[in-house]
Amino acid sequence: MLGADVGRFVAFLVQIFVRWMPDAFAVAILLTLLTVVLAVGVAGYPLRDAVESWGDGFWNLLTFTNQITLTLLFGYALANTPPVRRALLRVSGLVRTAPMAYGLACFLTGVLALFSWGLSLVSAGIMARSIGEACRAKGIRVHYPLLVASAFAGFVIWHQGITSSVALTIATPGNFLEEQIGLVPTSETIFEVWNMGVALFVLSTLPLVMAAMHPPEDEIRQMEAVAVVEDADGAGVEATPARRLERSPAVSLPIVAMGLFFLAIHFFARDRGLELNILNFAFLIAGIALAGSAVRYAEVIADGGRVAAPFLLQYPFYAGIAGLMADSGLARMVVQFFASISTAETLPLFAFLAGGLLNIFIPSGGGQWAVQGPIMMAAAQEVGADVPRVAMGVALGDQWTNLVQPLVLMPVLAIAGIGAREIMGYTLVALFWTGAVFSLALLLG
Repeated sequence: MLGADVGRFVAFLVQIFVRWMPDAFAVAILLTLLTVVLAVGVAGYPLRDAVESWGDGFWNLLTFTNQITLTLLFGYALANTPPVRRALLRVSGLVRTAPMAYGLACFLTGVLALFSWGLSLVSAGIMARSIGEACRAKGIRVHYPLLVASAFAGFVIWHQGITSSVALTIATPGNFLEEQIGLVPTSETIFEVWNMGVALFVLSTLPLVMAAMHPPEDEIRQMEAVAVVEDADGAGVEATPARRLERSPAVSLPIVAMGLFFLAIHFFARDRGLELNILNFAFLIAGIALAGSAVRYAEVIADGGRVAAPFLLQYPFYAGIAGLMADSGLARMVVQFFASISTAETLPLFAFLAGGLLNIFIPSGGGQWAVQGPIMMAAAQEVGADVPRVAMGVALGDQWTNLVQPLVLMPVLAIAGIGAREIMGYTLVALFWTGAVFSLALLLG
């Protein structure tokens, strides 16, 4: 446990968020209004133009919104199939103490983040629920808000893994910055020794930081009992031919076989990698296979609607904010300010800070890079800074403030069944720790 003074400070942070932080949707609206005020008052953008830019940008990210919504739905459904639930509970059964629960949740999510950001984000909420259930069954008193915060905190290293949008973009032929900086191979970003070392350091220390925040016994709030609805195979309902058919594996197995065949073609015959559409396709096929029948899978998907609904509601508001920040020049002003006070040695650090700030308003790695990338790359070339390191500085900033970005938190919260204000004090501590690690690594590396 933390020392008494630090423990009181953490409790103070938690109470501030519980008392003062509004609902995530209200935060999206408040950020929208703040961006309008800044665009008009700081950037000198006319109010009418600000409203037009906001409205025009509102639906700019529909494709991505649908992709990530399906990731959440299919991931939720997969985790709620009987075999996966049993496997998750078996892994969760390894927990022997409350600190171990927090550390394990953080570590597992972090490992997954290095392989797939979408899988990690969905798994964070699922892992928190599974470990919470296992601890409740064993009589281990775990503070559920801290458990959820710990599971989500591991996500903070996703840009340092193989699905980093910034690193993959600048390594892809034909990307929008190729003429400016050429192609930057992933050996100089993701697989560079410096990056892997920083990621492993965070992965090994952050679980300890989260575990150390275990509160006193009288402040522990355990996870509420979860009612698991078992499939009754239509018990009590007339077994008509239609009902027998819809619950028969004979309907779903051919689709599963076709899906597996397509995945084999994608990865081996076409020699292509993992991306969001393929991840969603794999989730879908695995979910149908493990559910046992088409109708059972459809029932779980319907139940998962509550996971996707908040994201569908909020993401267009952030798309509108991104459009307004780009059109008004606000985003450019932020990036240019940090670039103007940088040297070759400090530019990676200031790229990180600028990326962290912009991520609050533009919580999309690809969308933020489109705004920040050209300016930061030009600044890197002008002052003679290391281009791959500056690019990773932007990526680290983007992943860093995800820890306190309500929209990014939303999938985890929806699956875990908890409010953002209840866990934000703990993720803020994780923000302090990882911010110090990333800053020192960028400044000294």
